[in-house]
Amino acid sequence: MHSANLLQAVLNEDWQNGGFGIYVHWPFCAAKCPYCDFNSHVSDKIEEKQWITSYLKELDRLFQTIGSRPLKSVFFGGGTPSLMSPDLVDQVLSKVFALWPRSNNLEVSLEANPTSVEAGRFNGYQQAGVNRISLGVQALNDADLKRLGRLHSVKEAHLAFDISRNTFDRVSFDLIYARQNQTLSDWRSELQQALSMAVDHVSLYQLTIEQGTAFGDRYAIGKLPGLPNEDLGADLFEATQDICSKFGFPAYEISNHAKTGAECQHNMVYWRYGDYAGIGPGAHGRLTINGHRHATAAFRNPTDWLEAVRQGCGDSINEPLLAKDQAAEYLVMGLRINDGIDRARYKSLSGRDLDPDKIADLFDQGLILDSNNIISASQRGRPVLNHIIRELAG
Repeated sequence: MHSANLLQAVLNEDWQNGGFGIYVHWPFCAAKCPYCDFNSHVSDKIEEKQWITSYLKELDRLFQTIGSRPLKSVFFGGGTPSLMSPDLVDQVLSKVFALWPRSNNLEVSLEANPTSVEAGRFNGYQQAGVNRISLGVQALNDADLKRLGRLHSVKEAHLAFDISRNTFDRVSFDLIYARQNQTLSDWRSELQQALSMAVDHVSLYQLTIEQGTAFGDRYAIGKLPGLPNEDLGADLFEATQDICSKFGFPAYEISNHAKTGAECQHNMVYWRYGDYAGIGPGAHGRLTINGHRHATAAFRNPTDWLEAVRQGCGDSINEPLLAKDQAAEYLVMGLRINDGIDRARYKSLSGRDLDPDKIADLFDQGLILDSNNIISASQRGRPVLNHIIRELAG
């Protein structure tokens, strides 16, 4: 086989290194949080039948585009997917399972907010095929919950967690730290409290101020006081790693911690640079179509997306990716996880090896590990991951 044909054959099957998952975006929330830059909308009236029809139509179109392949994960994200009726979730999953063969240990996750958690609804999700819940707790004190724009109290968060734990074997929850006026002692205490009740997975995100959000607007005019400086942010991150490890929740990704075997498989599809389909307003995807990986993105506005689906396709973008762009994405995603990146795979995508001198320099600085041609960020390197990526990509 000629070298060019061999390279194309490798690229054709590269997605199998990460597997295949489906992301379903539900764009509606009860309220818009001031820190959130996700594609979420507040609406008084939602016609679920219209949404069911559109999701099912898009899934049929997706199958016609990529054909059959083993399905590793399904993830309902948002927005607030726990506002979806169990019937909607059941119809979506029934269609998915009819189209794609399920891999062993298929993971089906659904994001939930404490204010929309109730036992009957969760039992319905479980019967539909959901086997993992991700709960948006965000803080364990009422003052900070109010400041973050959350509608639930700590008491409601605990009740929601109990319902989740009693319904599902796998339960994760999110917390935001590096909040306004939060001390290192405050966070250590709160994190230990959270881990003492955690099941198998937690996602811990430092508060970031994004343009286009309410927090972004306040920050721009000096109305968001008490944010941690760089040194305190680093101390908070280091304390997070230490405490989580002691509780048996080591980091497997920059912001995600899990007991062994409980890593979020859907996110691992992303980070291992597999193929993933994005269904719903604003959802992004990476799909290998006719042997070439494409970047896809759906129309962001819910009304526009519904109309586009009615006309035949909900995507506003479907573009083939150059090999060098695939390699760059693999570098960015793969270095986030403990698995790291395979130099041979990087070379097969980019057509060139990583610079050995830069690898040696980063290794000498203690920022990366290099074992059997697998490059990963060290504990010391994780806080400066963007620097590592810039060096290796240059």
